[in-house]
Amino acid sequence: MQRREALAILAGAAVSRPLAARAQQKVMPVIGVLNTGSPGSSSGPFAFRQGLSEAGYVEGQNLAIEYRWAEGHYDRLPALAADLVGRKVDLIMASSPPSALAAKSATSTIPIVFRSGADPVGDGLVASLARPRGNLTGVSFIADELTAKRLELLSELVPRVGVIALLMNPNNATAERVIRDVQEAARTKGLQLHILKASSESEIDTAFASLVQLHAGALVVGADPFLSGRREQLVALASRRAVPSIYAWREFAASGGLISYGPSLTSAFRLVGHYAGKVLKGAKPADLPVQQPTTLELVINLKTAQALGLTIPSSLLQRADQVIE
Repeated sequence: MQRREALAILAGAAVSRPLAARAQQKVMPVIGVLNTGSPGSSSGPFAFRQGLSEAGYVEGQNLAIEYRWAEGHYDRLPALAADLVGRKVDLIMASSPPSALAAKSATSTIPIVFRSGADPVGDGLVASLARPRGNLTGVSFIADELTAKRLELLSELVPRVGVIALLMNPNNATAERVIRDVQEAARTKGLQLHILKASSESEIDTAFASLVQLHAGALVVGADPFLSGRREQLVALASRRAVPSIYAWREFAASGGLISYGPSLTSAFRLVGHYAGKVLKGAKPADLPVQQPTTLELVINLKTAQALGLTIPSSLLQRADQVIE
């Protein structure tokens, strides 16, 4: 072998070694988070990252996360989902049923882990809870189904009120089903029910303004992602207009809302983080049954009750998981 040829081979080997080493290094996985709300509107992302951390993944260390926010505009979700798919993320976390449906329409190969407060089978997300099939799995809990129960609790809290309003987002696929359930519950209790619809901040203002004309003495707020993302606005309006209101999530009561009843959002998003960690480690969504947390929380804000001039029945106080004073 000529000396010049030997030097060329050695030089080539020296260059190829670092290239090979870099190729062998594990690329940091990327999760795309598809959220219906706005940044800071929910504790979900924090709880999701907490679940991921418990599964061994820490953002910025061995994991990257790209966030996409629809800011309450569900029609933006398909484009946001397509963007994440185009960026070839390793997994999509869908924060709600509308997000999950948009993600499912965008890809049949990228794993999707969702958080659903509705019926993932009825919504067409999975084939069954035990055997999801396809590329989706996640955490599902009863939230919409509890809306009628919230009407009953509110009626127990303000027994003299005969007219109650229900605030729903008409863009939610489950809205009509929830409305029918609550109407039936109202008829059973002999209550008059008015349906208010809002899918924007201005429509929320209009809905509250109409409560006086409707003579509605109390309000049930639907468990919708858009409405949940407007927590501060809803609580402030209920306080300003002195309307006793019940919500789905404890975060509302903690922010000054009167009463809430439903599952823990924090626990649900932590479970989603755990599942995302399992998928990143190689588990297939089709092999992971949809989890169903069963713990429900009744939270009462006594300070808000006093401001409204309400006395909380002892029967409700005894059943409360937390009383905020």
